[in-house]
Amino acid sequence: MEQISTPYTYYRGGTSKAAIVLRSDLPVEDEAQLEAWILAIYGSPDRRQIDGIGGADILTSKFAVVGPSTRPDADVDYTFYQVDILTAAVHRGLNCGNISAAIGPFAIDSGLVQATDPVTPVRIHATNFGRVIHALVPTLNGRARVSGDTKIDGVPGTGAAIELDFRDTVGGLTGALLPTGNVVDLIAVDGVGLVEMSIVDLANLVCYVRAETLGLEGTEDPVALAGDAALMERCERIRLAVAAQLGIAPDFETALAKPPATPWLGIVSPPKAWRNFATGAQHPADACDLAARLFTRRNIHKAYPGTGTACLGVAAAIPGTIPNQIAPSAQREASVLRIGHPCGVITVKADVQRAEDGALHIGQASFTRTARRIADGNVYAAVDRLAWLSGS
Repeated sequence: MEQISTPYTYYRGGTSKAAIVLRSDLPVEDEAQLEAWILAIYGSPDRRQIDGIGGADILTSKFAVVGPSTRPDADVDYTFYQVDILTAAVHRGLNCGNISAAIGPFAIDSGLVQATDPVTPVRIHATNFGRVIHALVPTLNGRARVSGDTKIDGVPGTGAAIELDFRDTVGGLTGALLPTGNVVDLIAVDGVGLVEMSIVDLANLVCYVRAETLGLEGTEDPVALAGDAALMERCERIRLAVAAQLGIAPDFETALAKPPATPWLGIVSPPKAWRNFATGAQHPADACDLAARLFTRRNIHKAYPGTGTACLGVAAAIPGTIPNQIAPSAQREASVLRIGHPCGVITVKADVQRAEDGALHIGQASFTRTARRIADGNVYAAVDRLAWLSGS
């Protein structure tokens, strides 16, 4: 036997793609074996991922495991993995909001959740952080719908609208919405200096800085940004300084040597006209409430992540944060925030209320995505990549 085969389904969720495998179908016995098997089927590490199903892009080098829920307040368990392209690393210290959009449809069509036409609620236990995501999935005749009139920037065509609400994902990594207790912090970053930022933990942990802090306009082409090695180094040092500050890494040197997947770095700025990375079309400044670029692990997201969308919506609704200073709630429509990103605009609804004791309560952190099953069948892994089978 030179290869092993495993049933899988390939999905587009939002502006990302991932292979999804039922937990019961995994051909491994522990987490170390799982990571080795994921690297084998994705063809990592390799810049082109030519010997696997990875698409040589952070938006397509994603993987998910789904199974029956292990907790009573959810319908399914979902574990997300970001597969590194250039190194033999698989990260699970984060979640992907775009791939989260595919989990409800997958669960329904796989028989894990019974459809209740015309809309089926699916409570998704995101095991990476132990929080629940609420999805509303359009269904027809017991199956997830694909066709619809919802357009999301960064994806050609239209599809059925899937609403995702991350209101119950507060403090997934740090235990608090504002991990430092402050709406703005001034953090010393080795090799960069003092950096003003807002740190928010909802859906994923993100630290927000003004574009001007990095010498940017905030509307730059993501590929051009990613090609600026000096800028990427500054951005990486900023997010790793936060990782050390919050105890995600024991110290800055350790974070540099073994960078964690989060925090992400959100780069925000006032609205300006910008060119669409995907289509070349021009967007006017008034099409959004603020401009945003998302940095992670020396790369720039070519659209905008779903979890980052939920987090930024909430951050902008908290008085005093940097996103709130740029796009105050009083200057826009109720709880709606329009985020201008490289491929267009994504809209998020966030409801943040302050209780009598001063605590912030999140009533809503939702946005709309589409998803589509692209393929299903079997994926093959070469046995010589799997030490427990090859004996190597």
